[in-house]
Amino acid sequence: MTLNQLNETIVACTRCPRLVEYRERIAREKRAAYREWKYWGKPVPACGDPQARVLMVGLAPAAHGANRTGRMFTGDGSGDFLTPALYCAGFANQPTSTHKDDGLMLHDLYMAASAHCAPPDNRPTPQEIANCRGYLVQHLRLLPHVQVILALGKIAFDNTLVALAQLGIPIPSPRLRFGHRAQYRLGPYLLVASYHPSRQNTQTGRLTRAMFDAIFRQVRRNLT
Repeated sequence: MTLNQLNETIVACTRCPRLVEYRERIAREKRAAYREWKYWGKPVPACGDPQARVLMVGLAPAAHGANRTGRMFTGDGSGDFLTPALYCAGFANQPTSTHKDDGLMLHDLYMAASAHCAPPDNRPTPQEIANCRGYLVQHLRLLPHVQVILALGKIAFDNTLVALAQLGIPIPSPRLRFGHRAQYRLGPYLLVASYHPSRQNTQTGRLTRAMFDAIFRQVRRNLT
């Protein structure tokens, strides 16, 4: 299986009936501000540089963000916070991301998700994350140059640990603790944790621009 074939499989996925119903309903009903848009309304594929040394794992598409635009972290507040940081760190060719044909290109970084469908209230269930986990495992297998995995948020962090275990990588016990800027060496990978760039975190000051820029400098320092 190639990366393109894997992403085609993701886009056609119907494993989670609750998410299928929600993503399609949102695409029909739309938000007033986007009533002229044709929403994507399907699972959002992973994207980025196939030769990437950095794999970034997020949570799930936003209902009126990636579920609308069809590209990870595009068209919502999280993307508006993330993309300038990627640009500043040299992982993106431009500081904005508004739709999937806006010219954004990622360098040395690949974006994946814990769940590829938009969930109600931005909360996929544990079973829905488990249903999607095989795609993350496959991405790890198909991205041979990855050195650093950047997990955005505790759910992505915990899900990544399970995915690595499924690849046969020993995970220390007791379970590794999530914390902003925490990092752990796990087999061939360095797992780095960050707060998720959700509005809940960025608008309250829990995650500032300086903190997020520091995360990407930390990632850069650990690339060889």
